[in-house]
Amino acid sequence: MNLKEALTTLPQYVLPHHALSSMMSLLTHCENKTWKNLMIKQIIRHYGVNMEEAKESDIQAYPSFNDFFTRELKPGVRPLSTETNAIACPADGVVSQAGGITDGRIFQAKGKSFTATDLLGGDAERAAPFNNGIFTTIYLSPKDYHRLHMPLTGTLREMVHIPGRLFSVNPATVNSVPGLFARNERVAAIFDTDSGPMALILVGAIFVSSVETVWHGVVTPPSITSVQSWQYQDNAPTLKIGEEMGRFNMGSTIIVLFGKDKAKWADEFEAGKTVKLGELIGRVVA
Repeated sequence: MNLKEALTTLPQYVLPHHALSSMMSLLTHCENKTWKNLMIKQIIRHYGVNMEEAKESDIQAYPSFNDFFTRELKPGVRPLSTETNAIACPADGVVSQAGGITDGRIFQAKGKSFTATDLLGGDAERAAPFNNGIFTTIYLSPKDYHRLHMPLTGTLREMVHIPGRLFSVNPATVNSVPGLFARNERVAAIFDTDSGPMALILVGAIFVSSVETVWHGVVTPPSITSVQSWQYQDNAPTLKIGEEMGRFNMGSTIIVLFGKDKAKWADEFEAGKTVKLGELIGRVVA
């Protein structure tokens, strides 16, 4: 850990993560026009948000900052890959890591890793189908589109809410905090696909006011102290490749898991690559 990373990370260990995130929720859902317009303008200016891509480009039309942050895109600005056996990128963002799940472990950064079992709530049976499979971690910055979409067509089997801390997920913190993604509060959705099980893990972070899915609505908050699971044997929703599956109310990270010999990432899909929703990031192994 270098000095910059230490100064960024060490104070987070003592911060009241959930209290700060609750305060942020109040601010981002505030419908005071002066306040929300000021916040929106600051984010657009500071991060270079491209409002030409937004379905609604007039900031006055957004009732709150959160409505702006989770804005829809214009139809067609994120074309879905049409290549055979394509795995589509689930979000706009930057690839933090992509690679293999080796002996049940997922690489984080700088020699740090965590287990798929821990990531998925401590259930070894839930994690077993992904052993020696592949994973990717995609970081969404404040300038990005914050809705999440399906990499493959899948039928929901299970959703799991795993309580935890809310460390930042910026690169400095990811480089410094051991097992960060298996420590932060998160929501894991397990889908059955034509390529076997697929897990989409929506990782919370400090100032992320909530995580929600299209079939459930808001999953966090409220926060709980134990892992909670929802099973979907009857009337399980099936979502097609490219369809919206959830969103972050404020930014964070999505992790995607596939099983052994079920899929492979594209050659150019690697850490540091900027990616866009819908583009080809890998292929199902036929």
